[in-house]
Amino acid sequence: MIPAAAYGFSILWTMLFSYPLMCAIQEISARIGRVTGRGIAGNIRRHYAPWLLYSMVFLLVLANILNLGADIGAMGAALQLLVGGPALLYAIGFAALCLVMEILLSYQTYARFLKWLTLVLFSYVITVFLVKVNWRQIAVGTFIPTFSGGAAYWATITALLGTTISPYLFFWQASEETEEIRDHPDEQALMREPHQARVQFGRIRFDTFVGMFLSQVVAFFIILAAGATLHVHGVTDVQTADQAAEALRPLAGNFAFILFALGIIGTGLLAVPVMAGSAAYAVGEALRWPTGLDRKPMHAKGFYAVLAAATVLGLVLNFPWVQHHTHVTPIKALFYCAIINGVVAVPIMVVVMLMAGNFKVMGRFTLRSGLLRSLGWVATLVMFLAAVAMFVTL
Repeated sequence: MIPAAAYGFSILWTMLFSYPLMCAIQEISARIGRVTGRGIAGNIRRHYAPWLLYSMVFLLVLANILNLGADIGAMGAALQLLVGGPALLYAIGFAALCLVMEILLSYQTYARFLKWLTLVLFSYVITVFLVKVNWRQIAVGTFIPTFSGGAAYWATITALLGTTISPYLFFWQASEETEEIRDHPDEQALMREPHQARVQFGRIRFDTFVGMFLSQVVAFFIILAAGATLHVHGVTDVQTADQAAEALRPLAGNFAFILFALGIIGTGLLAVPVMAGSAAYAVGEALRWPTGLDRKPMHAKGFYAVLAAATVLGLVLNFPWVQHHTHVTPIKALFYCAIINGVVAVPIMVVVMLMAGNFKVMGRFTLRSGLLRSLGWVATLVMFLAAVAMFVTL
């Protein structure tokens, strides 16, 4: 919302540009999990130096905790706008709800819930058709890239890339493949059953292309909706949810305002379990603990302890004494965390690509050439250049 308010439709091109890049790195992450039967942290532990393992896990967990705090705080602020009352209390309730779902529900039930929850995100699509938009400007912003030399612009580009190409998604994608192997006795890691490769790689590619496409469609319409309401009417610096709401209400009406708030809540409910889960997978695999949302809490105590700790630490970032010292609102925190994701993603993507090209890790399925490998390295280079441009122009 903040990037769209500042730059309007002129940054829509980033969604089209980043789609093949995010598909490539997500597919590569999934392949690592399916081929080896281990997640990214598990493979780093097995094949690389301990300092690399612990530095990667540290970066991921730190970024995830900050992201968890931002998302939990934004959900609390969004619900406060809808019903009034204390945002912190709502944030606590959302954090507790996510923990209950992850710990007490079966993995199959939990996965079905997440799939249905994705429908909430299409509230952003609906919002666009409730306001007047200039489709010519939208087409220009989508297909004709525009650039600026300022630090704020490159911070925005880094944030947009960090939102779509996020480190926690790499770890989550690989670990979910290991979950699928455990949940289906007839399926094995491709190292053991290479004849399953054609079917599994086809499924991974289809799921990745469709999932990332829907993700980009939603992100595209978030930018479009905010650009059509906030930026067009001169609201370019959104600091809080209250400001966004008050700006949207006269421009798009109460219904659009409600949809926006529900979209923030739905996005958070999707993101919080994934970020907490990916942190737990990374730490658990690094320390050789039993991991997996399909395991009972008593059979994976360390895994669930990390999951709960990451969520609670994220929640704590929204307490008044922390807010007093940081002076960062939940909406602004989402933007800053997206920038952090964009920066942290670079070293993690380098390691992922090195693993994908390492015969000791991937065996006969090593990525040594081809379009997928090329796109993976292009994605890594693009993230690196965006981060460098941001720091250079500061």
